[in-house]
Amino acid sequence: MNIKQIRELAQIVHDNGLSALEISENDNHIRIERACQQQVAPAPVAAPVPIMEAPEPVIREESTVDFNRMREIKSPMVGVFYASPSPDAAPFVQVGSKVKKGDVVCIIEAMKLMNELTADMDGEVVDVCVNNGDVVEYGQPLFKLC
Repeated sequence: MNIKQIRELAQIVHDNGLSALEISENDNHIRIERACQQQVAPAPVAAPVPIMEAPEPVIREESTVDFNRMREIKSPMVGVFYASPSPDAAPFVQVGSKVKKGDVVCIIEAMKLMNELTADMDGEVVDVCVNNGDVVEYGQPLFKLC
């Protein structure tokens, strides 16, 4: 996927008033999100299905998410995001998982060091914002908790 195609997808998101667009093509995956300026009222939404391979994905019934109470776990460093301790293991957390302060939520590899990232708050995972193996930036949202 080249930059021209990505710009065209961003224009589609803008022209149609979409808040997000997610596309997978072969081994490429792209997610475009638009920051909302003003939000009237949260509507009932279905929880997104995790993209990463999991033994059995959690399927949630439609529920309302209070966007005013949503909090993010952000990356404390630049590195490679790993959702599980090893390639054949289940992810630490996925959509629908309940986490407590201090629970390991992922691993970020930086300079050949594996750094466990722990939750700094209690909550339920409502979105996993990155895919296993993605390079993440400092301050980039990794998980959204409610």
